[in-house]
Amino acid sequence: MLLKTSLRSFFAHKGRMVLSLIAVVLSVAFVSGTLVFSNTATGTFDRLFASTASDLSVGQAKDKLTAGEQDGGAPATVPVDTVQKLAGLPGVKTALGQVFVQSATLVDPATNKSVGPTSGAPTLTGNWVDTPRNSVDITSGSAPKGAGQIMLDADTAKKAGLKLGSQLRVITRSGNYDFTISGIVTFRTTNPGAALAFMDTPTAQQDLLGTTAYTTVEVFGDGSRTDDQLKQQALTALGTGYEAKTAAEQKAENNKGVGSFLNFMKYAMLGFAGISLLVGGFLIINTFSMLVAQRTREIGLLRAIGGSRKQVNRSVMVEALILGVLGSTIGLAAGLGLATLLIQLMKAVGMNLDASSLDITWTVPAASYAVGVLITLLAAWFPARRAARISPMAALRDHGTPAEASANRIRIVVGLVVTGLGAASLAAAASADKAATGGQWLGLGVLLSLIGFVVIGPLLATGIIRVLGAFLPALFGPSGKLAQRNAMRNPRRTGATAAALMIGLALVTGASVVTSSMVSSANAQIDKSVGADYIVAGQGPGTTLTPAMVTAAKATPGLAHLTEAKEVPAKVTAPDGAGTETKLVAATRTFAEDFRLKSTAGSITAAFDGGIAVPQDWATQHKVKIGDSVKVDYGRGRTQSLPVGQIIDSGESLFSGAYIVNTDTVTKVVPEKDLPASIQLYGKAAPGADPGQTLTALQKSLEAYPQISVRDQAGYKDLIQQQVNQLLYMVYGLLGLAIVVAVLGVVNTLALSVVERTREIGLLRAIGLSRRQLRRMVRLESVVIAVFGALLGTGLGLAWGITSREVLAGQGLDILTVPVGTIVGILVASAVVGLLAALLPAFRAGRMNILAAIATD
Repeated sequence: MLLKTSLRSFFAHKGRMVLSLIAVVLSVAFVSGTLVFSNTATGTFDRLFASTASDLSVGQAKDKLTAGEQDGGAPATVPVDTVQKLAGLPGVKTALGQVFVQSATLVDPATNKSVGPTSGAPTLTGNWVDTPRNSVDITSGSAPKGAGQIMLDADTAKKAGLKLGSQLRVITRSGNYDFTISGIVTFRTTNPGAALAFMDTPTAQQDLLGTTAYTTVEVFGDGSRTDDQLKQQALTALGTGYEAKTAAEQKAENNKGVGSFLNFMKYAMLGFAGISLLVGGFLIINTFSMLVAQRTREIGLLRAIGGSRKQVNRSVMVEALILGVLGSTIGLAAGLGLATLLIQLMKAVGMNLDASSLDITWTVPAASYAVGVLITLLAAWFPARRAARISPMAALRDHGTPAEASANRIRIVVGLVVTGLGAASLAAAASADKAATGGQWLGLGVLLSLIGFVVIGPLLATGIIRVLGAFLPALFGPSGKLAQRNAMRNPRRTGATAAALMIGLALVTGASVVTSSMVSSANAQIDKSVGADYIVAGQGPGTTLTPAMVTAAKATPGLAHLTEAKEVPAKVTAPDGAGTETKLVAATRTFAEDFRLKSTAGSITAAFDGGIAVPQDWATQHKVKIGDSVKVDYGRGRTQSLPVGQIIDSGESLFSGAYIVNTDTVTKVVPEKDLPASIQLYGKAAPGADPGQTLTALQKSLEAYPQISVRDQAGYKDLIQQQVNQLLYMVYGLLGLAIVVAVLGVVNTLALSVVERTREIGLLRAIGLSRRQLRRMVRLESVVIAVFGALLGTGLGLAWGITSREVLAGQGLDILTVPVGTIVGILVASAVVGLLAALLPAFRAGRMNILAAIATD
C-alpha cells in the first residue's frame, strides 16, 4: 500500500521531479564517467607497460646530488661493455643496449616549429633496436641507416604534417642536427602521448650522448630465472654504480608518471561532482519541501484515515529513493558517454586510448548509486520529517502549513553562532604567523561561514530582498510589488534557492580575488626587484638552454651583458649540523645587477664574493647569521665551506626559499662540464641602445630554437597572467557547470511555485492582471532571487579571497587586488540568469485558464 501510494504520487508529479532528476544525473555522470575514464586509461597503460617492458632494465645508479637529464644535466650512461657482461649471465636470453633521452627537441625546419606533444608527455629520441617486445612496428619506409636518417612515430608525423622524405631537425646539448625521415612507426597498443624518434645506434650515441655508451641495457630472460633473480645476478656482476629494475618495477615507475596527470583530471572532475551534488542537494530539498506543502491536504487526509507519521515519512522517502535510483541509473549511463568523450579529448592531445573497451569495474556502479541515492535520501529527509508532522486537521485547512516559530528561532540562533564562528576562524587565519597555520584556520572558516550562510539564508532573505525589491513597484507597478512580496513570502524556500547560486559564485569570486592578487603581486615584485630588461627561458617543463643557445644570445648586438642562471643540486649543512637538500641558483656575477633582492641582512654582492645567499626561514630555524660558514656538498666527494653573505627576506616572492651562489664559486670544486645547462638568461640593454630593437635582435638570434621564449619585462608579466588565467579558466569552467545546476534550481522553484499559486494566479487574472503583467511578475521574482544569491556569494567569496591573500602575504602575495569588473560582471550575469530561468515558468503561468485556475483545489 505504501509503495503503491508513493509510486502514484511520484508519477503524478513526474514533471516537477524532472529538474531534480537532472541534478542527480549530472552529479552521478561526473562520478561514474571519471571513474570509468580513470580505470580505462590506467588499464590501457598497464597493458602497454606489461607488454613492452624488458625483464630487467639496467642503468646508472641515480645520485640525488647530481643533476638529472630533466634538470639540464647530461644523460646518465653505462659503458658499452655492460651489454656483454649481462648477456653472459645464466638465464639471460639476450641483452640489448639502448639510447633514449628526453632533453632533445624535434623541430620542423620548414615551419621552424617544435614537433612533439603539448600535453606534458615526453619527447623520446633514441636508437632503433629490434627487441623481443617492441612497443612500435615500422609501418612505412625503413629503419634509419647512417647519420642522415631518422624514424618518427605516426601520431606525431600526422599532427605535424610530416611524411617519408620530410626534413626533421634535432636540437641536443651538443648541437643541432638535420635528418631525413626514412620510416614511420606505429604503436602496437596505444600512444601514451609521447613523441618517438629513432636514429641508428652510432648516430644516437654521438648526437644525443656525445660518447659511445648506452643509457640503459635491456635484458630479456630465457625463463629459467625470475626477474628478481636476474636483478640480483646483474648487480653482483656489475658492482656499484648501477641500478636494475624488474619488469614490475618499470611498470610501477611508468604508471607513476602517467598517474600524476590522470589523477589531476580525476580529482578535478570529482571536485566538480562534489560541488554539483551539494548544489543539487538544495534543489532536491526545495522540490520535496514544495511538494509536501502542495500535498498538505492529501497528507492530512492520509493521516485522518489512519496513516501514521512513520508511513507518511516513509512515503516521501520512497519517492526520494525512486528519484535517486532513477537518477543514478541514467547518470551511470551518461557517465559512460562522458568517459568516451574524455577519451576522444585525450586523442586530440595525442593520448590514443581505446573507447571500445571501457573498463567498468564493480566500483563504478557502487559509487554511482551510493552517491546518487544517499544524497537524494539525505536531501529529502528534512521535508519528509516536516510531512510526518502534518496533523489530520490539516486536511480541513487550505494548502500550506505555517512555519513553526520555535524552529525558526532555533535556526536563527544556530545560523548566527555558526556564522560567527566562521568569521572568527577567518580572522584567526588572517592574523596567523605561519601560512600552514593560517591555511588550517582558513579551511575551517570557509566551511563554517558557508554552513552559517546557508542556515541563516532565510533570515537574510527577508531583509535583503525588501531592499533589493524596493524599486520594483515604482518601475513595474503591480507586477513589481507582487514579485517582491512573492520572493519574501517563503524565506526558507528563497534562501535554499539562492544558496545553490551562492556556493558557485562564492568560489568564483574567491578564486578571482586570489588570482588577481597573485598577478598584481608578481607584477609589483618584477617592477621592484628585476633590473634585467630581457628574460630568456624554456617554454615547457624541463626545457633548458644549450651552450649553442647561450652563445647565440651573447652574440646579440645592443646587449650590455647576459647573465646565466643554473640550478645545481646540492646539500647545504648549517653550523648546527642540519642538512637540507636543495637546488642552488648558480648565476654569473652580473646577476647582482639584474635583481634587487630584499634582504634581512647582508647583500647579494657580498654573497657573490665567494659566499652564499640563504633564505630567512632556514637561517632563523638554524640560527645562522652573516659570516657563518655553511658546508655545501655537490656529490661525488665535491664539497666546500662558504660564508653566508646574504639572508633573503622570506617575503621575496621571486627567490623566496632560494640558495644563491656565484657560478665561479661552484666551479672551484665542480668542473664546468659537469654543471647542468642554464635554466634562464637575463639580459640588459647597453647604454644608448634602443630596448625594443635589442629585444627584436635577441629574438632573431634565437629564432632557430622555438622551444624557448624571449621576453622583456612586459612580456614576462603577460606570461604570468596567461599562466594564472589557465588555472582560473579551469576553475570558472568547473564552477560554471555547478552554476548550471543552481539555475535548474531556480527554474524548478519557480515552476513549483507557479503550480502552488495556481488559484492565486487565477484570482489575480480575474481582478484585472494581464498575461503580460503576470509573466513580468514571475520574471522579476526570479531576478530578485538570483541577485540575492549573487550578493551572498559575492560577499562570502570576497571574505574568502581577502583572507586567503592575507594567509599568503608572507609567500609573496603582498598586494590585495579586488577584480571589480569581474564582480560587477557576476552580478549582471546573475540578473540575466534569473531572467532566463523564469522564461518557461512565466510562459506557463501566462497560459493558465482563469476559471480552471480559480477552481483548482
